[in-house]
Amino acid sequence: MKLKEILVGLEGLKAKGNLDLEINGVEKNSKEVKEGYLFVAIKGFSVDGHEFIESAIENGATAILVEEGCDLKAHKIPEEITIVMAKDTREALAICSSNFYGNPSNKFKLIGVTGTKGKTTTTFMIKEILEKAEKKVGLIGTIATYINGKKLKDSDRTTPESLELQQIFAQMVKEGVEVVVMEVSSQSLKLHRVDGCNFDIVLFTNFSEDHISPNEHPDMQDYFNSKLKLFKMCKNGIVNVDDLHGAKIPGLFPENNITTYGIDNFANVLAKDITITNSYVDFKVKITDRNERVKTGIPGRFSVYNSLAAICVAQKFGVSPEIIKEALEIVRVPGRSELVDNKLEIPIMIDYAHSPESLQSILQAVKSYTRGKVISVFGCGGDRDTSKRAIMGEISGRIADYTFITSDNPRTEEPQKIVDQIEEGMKKTKGRYTVIVDRTEAIKQAIKMATKRDIVVLAGKGHEPYQEINGVKHPFDERVIVKELVEEIEKEKKTK
Repeated sequence: MKLKEILVGLEGLKAKGNLDLEINGVEKNSKEVKEGYLFVAIKGFSVDGHEFIESAIENGATAILVEEGCDLKAHKIPEEITIVMAKDTREALAICSSNFYGNPSNKFKLIGVTGTKGKTTTTFMIKEILEKAEKKVGLIGTIATYINGKKLKDSDRTTPESLELQQIFAQMVKEGVEVVVMEVSSQSLKLHRVDGCNFDIVLFTNFSEDHISPNEHPDMQDYFNSKLKLFKMCKNGIVNVDDLHGAKIPGLFPENNITTYGIDNFANVLAKDITITNSYVDFKVKITDRNERVKTGIPGRFSVYNSLAAICVAQKFGVSPEIIKEALEIVRVPGRSELVDNKLEIPIMIDYAHSPESLQSILQAVKSYTRGKVISVFGCGGDRDTSKRAIMGEISGRIADYTFITSDNPRTEEPQKIVDQIEEGMKKTKGRYTVIVDRTEAIKQAIKMATKRDIVVLAGKGHEPYQEINGVKHPFDERVIVKELVEEIEKEKKTK
């Protein structure tokens, strides 16, 4: 593709050299540059890509794209190299990547889901419904990337960098994907990762304090404004009006076609007559022209909101109420309030909660609908923020009826030291607890303690299929471990 075709849509460019150059690839990592590539220099938080211009040229770059303010004289750039200067090279990378891969998001329906919480569960619900409706679906999000029901790879961030994103989109086009549902983080919007994407529907789940740090958002207003960018990129929106910030969106975008959903406030799609148990939630909602009873095996009030959001999307695609109901009843999200079916019929939930806020949120949620005991099993990751350990101990001690303090991913730290720090917080409460460093044994004792009226919450590991100890990732899939332990417990009962 010619360089001038790759640059289409970028304004205010300055260029020196041949724009009719044939470009073989676009790259932001100088080490990955090959012969005939365009190298885009990005100023990162810790590394400045402009420092690697010469390295990119040595590796074969025939054109370089730099940011305004770059001192070109400081670099040895041969005369034959084409130089393009842009106001923002992150934005330029996104547009160039989309152009280079043939603007793939124009070739399928693209659904973008943003919000502080609920993005992952909502995208999985949408995926399940559309697949049941026999659509070919792609999913990109916090857990993994899926194409037509197969996992392509695990994710290392919620929304990929723009170059990788467009590569994934191009692969999805090749594999005949009709609809892509994608988690869109505020960071990805702020850093132009989704520029060049053609969204057909955008969805806002909720908004609360998160991601306020020097490398993310300076304050809540910047965080909210970043999310709002999605509604500037697409006229068709879906919004949770029970959320205070979500309720403002229809007024901020009066020209957009916005569908609303909620429980407490007037909305286009409204849930009524809600039942929440420790193993499911069901509610009434009007789908097309009649009231339907919808049930999902992900318990909690938040699950109603996520289901409503998915129903709004399903209705835009004309999916029948029967298919919507069937899909929501069977959907499971890896490591997000995920109930593990087991022969003992004890509610055992795996959740990725690994921060004080998320642990408090999941324990309070299950406490609100569990008739029996809430049994918490959790640890804290090694080589990470040590200050949260005692706080999380205190949270579990205050909310759970019983806690098993155990190991998470100790990494290079001594597991005993981590659990001791958690225990300091636990001692500030009247909570009952046991310390068992071996996580498998801790899970076993929690299951043995529980009855069908209780709920066991395995917090922290979520969808991770490993436990990291001294730099080695050992197989540790809690779904598998729970099933093995249940069989062990059943055998023990029979031999008694």
